[in-house]
Amino acid sequence: MSRTGVLALRLAGPLQSWGASSRFTRRTTESAPTKSGVVGLLAGAAGIERGDDARLAPLAALRFGVRVDQPGTRIRDFHTAHHGVTGASMPLSERFYLADAVFVAALEGDHSLLTTLDNALRTPAYPPYLGRRSCPPTEPVGLGLYEDTRLEDVLTRVPWQASAWYRRRHPTPRTLTVLRERAPGEPVTAADVLRDQPVSFDAAHRRHTLRTVATTTVPTPAPAGGGPRETHDPFAALAALEDDSA
Repeated sequence: MSRTGVLALRLAGPLQSWGASSRFTRRTTESAPTKSGVVGLLAGAAGIERGDDARLAPLAALRFGVRVDQPGTRIRDFHTAHHGVTGASMPLSERFYLADAVFVAALEGDHSLLTTLDNALRTPAYPPYLGRRSCPPTEPVGLGLYEDTRLEDVLTRVPWQASAWYRRRHPTPRTLTVLRERAPGEPVTAADVLRDQPVSFDAAHRRHTLRTVATTTVPTPAPAGGGPRETHDPFAALAALEDDSA
């Protein structure tokens, strides 16, 4: 029997947008990261191309959960664009984002696969982004790989990732909200259904199926670190490539 593990991620940035039902000129966001969005982030880091459904399938089979450490604020932006070929103006669209939000996401499954993904986050093939390409993370995404444990345990014990300014302005909550997929064999309780199980990211025929999302709570753990963190520039790698090509 293969070993299992849990990969933990920190999803923090000025803006995030996790659409599960965006259509046409109205691009909404869920209140927390979607499985399809996080799997897409990991697939990009691992260099999996959009049309490679065979390599995507093992990532999509991982069990997913997310903890809301800092809920953020929902904002709306109006977006204009022009057709890439004809130059014609496209219809005005409204796009929704979460500002100043922080989440801890976790994926449970095969340990060797998660090890590969953990390594990919350190040297990603494509830069990670938080739902949309215009939303880069402000800190390294990886929080580490945990062996022989469950998703629920990791989401309970990973330190609270809320920003220092948020902790100063808001009283420490007694509990944090967790949105997760149920474990195999777990009794079915009250749960939401979301069309968020990725099947294909092929631009010509993106496909998602339904998955259940159970809402629970965990006690708020101690905050992460006390001192200043190392500054992280998500575009530093691109600047290095420009220097090499000059």
